Amino acid sequence: MNGIPSIPSTPSIPQPGSAAFPAASQGGFTAALQDAIGQVEQMQSDAQQQAAALLQGDRQDVHNVMIAVEKADVAFQLMMQVRNKIVNAYQEISRMQF
Repeated sequence: MNGIPSIPSTPSIPQPGSAAFPAASQGGFTAALQDAIGQVEQMQSDAQQQAAALLQGDRQDVHNVMIAVEKADVAFQLMMQVRNKIVNAYQEISRMQF
């Protein structure tokens, strides 16, 4: 019967830049925000292109166009909520006294 392995006396805490924090090793918070904004822009561009194609008569599937438009809208709303949280956090930090 295998026993329970012992707990090391000094636990290993993952450090930024290690495999446990992949975003930190690739540019951190700023890079993650820029990537998210890029994805939202791409979704909006795709939705715009699909809507234009539908209006020109090149497409017949209204459902897929509406789904693309709604995905872009939800992604934009999420991005705005994240922005609002970041602004609120900045304002809270700026009110702190050190």
